[in-house]
Amino acid sequence: MAAKEDLYAKVTPRRQRQSRPNTVKHGSTLDVLLSMGFPRTRALKALVSTGGKNVQAACDWLFSHVDDPFLDDPLPREYVLYLRPSGPLLQQLSHFWQQSRVSCGKNKAHNIFPHITLCQFFMCADGKVEALADALQTTVTNWKGRLPTPLPLELYTSASFIGLFVEEQVAEVLKNFSADFATEATAKADVHVETHKKQLHVTLAYHFQPSHLPALEKLAKNVDLSSGCDWLAVLLSRDIRFANHETLQVMYPYVPQNDDELELAPGDFIFMSPVEQSTASEGWVYGTSLGTGLSGLLPENYVNRADESDTWVVHGSHSILNCASPNSAGTAGGLLLDGQPGDSLLDSLVESPHLTSLCPPMQVTRAAGPSSLAKMKLFVCRHGERMDVVFGKHWVTQCFDSKGRYVRSNLNMPSSLPARSGGHRDFDKDCPITVFGSTQARLVGEALLESHTTIDFVYCSPSLRCVQTAQHIVQGLQQDGKTKIRIEPGLFEWTKWVSGTCLPTWIPPTELAASNLSVDTTYRPHIPVSKLVVSESYDTYISRSFQVTREILTECKNLGNKVLIVAHASSLEACTRQIQGLSPQNSKDFVQVVRKIPYLGFCACEELGETGVWQLVDPPILPLTHGPNHSFNWREMLMQD
Repeated sequence: MAAKEDLYAKVTPRRQRQSRPNTVKHGSTLDVLLSMGFPRTRALKALVSTGGKNVQAACDWLFSHVDDPFLDDPLPREYVLYLRPSGPLLQQLSHFWQQSRVSCGKNKAHNIFPHITLCQFFMCADGKVEALADALQTTVTNWKGRLPTPLPLELYTSASFIGLFVEEQVAEVLKNFSADFATEATAKADVHVETHKKQLHVTLAYHFQPSHLPALEKLAKNVDLSSGCDWLAVLLSRDIRFANHETLQVMYPYVPQNDDELELAPGDFIFMSPVEQSTASEGWVYGTSLGTGLSGLLPENYVNRADESDTWVVHGSHSILNCASPNSAGTAGGLLLDGQPGDSLLDSLVESPHLTSLCPPMQVTRAAGPSSLAKMKLFVCRHGERMDVVFGKHWVTQCFDSKGRYVRSNLNMPSSLPARSGGHRDFDKDCPITVFGSTQARLVGEALLESHTTIDFVYCSPSLRCVQTAQHIVQGLQQDGKTKIRIEPGLFEWTKWVSGTCLPTWIPPTELAASNLSVDTTYRPHIPVSKLVVSESYDTYISRSFQVTREILTECKNLGNKVLIVAHASSLEACTRQIQGLSPQNSKDFVQVVRKIPYLGFCACEELGETGVWQLVDPPILPLTHGPNHSFNWREMLMQD
């Protein structure tokens, strides 16, 4: 047997491995997965689908996709190489992204984060992805010091497009860089990469409404192109099966009621193809879950439209100006990053302003807001059970005698009603809530109290049912007398739904206060009653709701962090959609969503830092569900003829 010294002398010296927390190369990770008994094809698919993050991420993916009918499908993913900005210029572009979305709604450019396209999408076998990432790192290293800095950009606008174009000579240099990557990728990963032939540019907006051009152009001109910037070459992938699908994000959990329905988990993404919707009932869509790979029907109002790149996976990110890859210097082989779908890539790319040169690998995680400030939250709630729905539209005739005195005929009717200077007939169009409606509202208030949620401001539609609901929520919160209800006519529902030729005659705030309702009689509404019109158009209602919500949030900013709006079923959609930067739905889809919102339906929105853009989040309370309780007449049911 050879001496120990002789054996060691024959061992090839190895480079000292650097510690890279949370990042594992495919090679070692693949070996671990194979040793755990996973088939090689499945293990590779799990690694590329999670960006080669680590064993745990790959295992989680495999276990969640155990029933995926395409788990063993050999179809590879599609890959693309982008240049994306970092540092101050990215901050500028991200601000444009957010402001353009708020002011003009979503356009096609919002589907993908700010970038310059260097090549067309191409396919790569799962087993070659590590070599592909290595090809990118080699190309970046070979180009050290050869790329011009800064990249000169020039604003260009047309009737349907706004973008920043790279100066022609510099663009040719970048195309040569892309061509070298294509050559390396062919040699190392056996793939065909077609470089981008058109003018290189960063798209700011396209496929937008012509009327939005002036506002978008003004925002684009505010982008400071002289801002410092390092550019990162980023290798990304997407599931080729869903390239032409619409991407939706799950907002609420859903447990299937039938075999053909899909279970929903908040935060998951759904891929929906328009051609697959022919079998879906109204208010339902057919889609495939990113998280499980399963397909089925799901309720349309449980999801929101997301951006296409939200589901993409990051496989490598390298600075092309500094030509250094953070946390990878000195390593042989490809840089395989912690890419993971699930949050907005645009959010994950926003870095601190001081990072102007060397940037860390792109982490696909939600950018956190300032830690020193509590995030502003908006809660929107529908009113409680209403009298006219339970007891019919003639309940006023049945409950008031000839002298106008109220007499209840059911335990679910309130024991008394607030006085109305216009007489009891005004209850026809402005009904109160039932006793059970009061209980519903108090339960919500108590749940908010249990969740340690304090409401700083309460705004309310002028409808009596909404005011009473807000009153009982405040009582459940034990804030009665401390938090006054602000009556805001701008929060009233779509006036097209009001029967007759005139609006309801609402009880004035002073009279509500006289009836022991905790109303702020000093509040001056943003939209007074005189500004409301009968049978307004859908666009007018949506604009009104967006306007009043935005003004309420502006009014409360820096004075309190939590705002509660108590209004109508339609308010949960109308008051939250556009502050998320989403375009309004058409009226037909809007009605389908609204009709499914129950009494005390409750949603929550949270501002993304100080951006002015909001997102729906999980409410701090559980949902409220109960069954019907029909009227019982013992005489008719039990007495014999």
